[in-house]
Amino acid sequence: MAAALELALFDARAADFEARFAALENRRSHEREQLSERVGAIVADVRRRGDRAVLDAIERFDGYRLRPEELELGDDEIDAGVARLGSQDAEALNIAAERIRRFHALRVPRGFQESGDDERLGQLVRPLARVGLYVPGGTAPLASTTLMLGIPADAAGVPERVMCSPGRELHPAVLAAARLAGVTRIYRIGGAQAIAALAYGTESVTRVDKIVGPGNAYVQEAKRQVFGQVAIDAEAGPSEVFIVADESARADFLAADLLAQAEHDELASVVLATPSPAQARAVHAEVDRQIGSLAREKIARSALAGRSALIVTRDLVQACELANRYAAEHLQLCVADPDAWLARIECAGAIFLGPYSPVPIGDYVAGPSHVLPTGGTARFFSVVGVEDFQRRISLIELGPVAYRRVASAAICLARLEGLDAHARALEIRLKETKEP
Repeated sequence: MAAALELALFDARAADFEARFAALENRRSHEREQLSERVGAIVADVRRRGDRAVLDAIERFDGYRLRPEELELGDDEIDAGVARLGSQDAEALNIAAERIRRFHALRVPRGFQESGDDERLGQLVRPLARVGLYVPGGTAPLASTTLMLGIPADAAGVPERVMCSPGRELHPAVLAAARLAGVTRIYRIGGAQAIAALAYGTESVTRVDKIVGPGNAYVQEAKRQVFGQVAIDAEAGPSEVFIVADESARADFLAADLLAQAEHDELASVVLATPSPAQARAVHAEVDRQIGSLAREKIARSALAGRSALIVTRDLVQACELANRYAAEHLQLCVADPDAWLARIECAGAIFLGPYSPVPIGDYVAGPSHVLPTGGTARFFSVVGVEDFQRRISLIELGPVAYRRVASAAICLARLEGLDAHARALEIRLKETKEP
């Protein structure tokens, strides 16, 4: 007999709703003290002992021993792996890569300069010299993540794109995706040791300027600890979706979309908000019906019983307000007129409009990267894109006429802040620009 479905039904009009919804808003909260200590020890060890620490960590956590020369995959090994990929899978990767590349080519930031009145101001855009792309291993070969990280970095013009992924043998699809994305070096290293190696460099691993990509709690904690030594992207934690739906949406579609994210991880969070009690009941019944056919049923059930809920709201306005408070990695607008409600959505990693734009289409072939902020961080972080792999540099040039026009104000502000040397550096030039 199948287990009863544990998926909370919330009434947003009830007195206890705020307390119950707060648990969803604070889904990132967890005890990090022990994790921080464990990860800190790994990072410090890699920083101190380099390759030897990385090899020891691989043996300890992954259960096998590598030689130093095996950390990096050679071209022959990559070619052999790619050759094992089936033609249908290869074609699917090609389609995805082409669409991802086309999308990111449209949005490469460009510098600008503006001249006039004896001055020139502007901004230069330069690619980072070297980036680290972290692709998790685990139970699924994340070839799609390889494309979603590598192609924007390539489009940005980054000359060295270094990938780390755990496993004695990387999946042929991951290797093929790395080739399509133009990854320049591949290391079979995962976990906190990979992040430390990318941040500080070892005898085999070249130090990078920025590390991007999802990963487990150890990976994310390691990224936090090396931040400052290198740049990092937004924290990428357990998967999540928030669906705003009205009575026009199909309950079987909505249930399938909730389960698509619930199967990712036992810590995944899936939420549906609708003003229709009948819709909420129908979705609950559909989830109960569909879940038994999932290969990852146990994982999905754990996610649904945790930080997940079906919420009956007063109206769609309140549903959108809750969506902004939740600040989802993925936000679906499954309503009769999505464009009419789009303007109300302020916080989300990615927004999916209408019945035929489910999250999995964005995971693989839509075009925008699927590496998105999670855990409510969409309030201040954004999707990984080309701009994440570039630097912006200000350009300032004033001639004597323009200098004379603004220097007195700058001198006044310098004196106001008590910075005499600043004022003197300005005054010494002002004397040289006096009109005859």
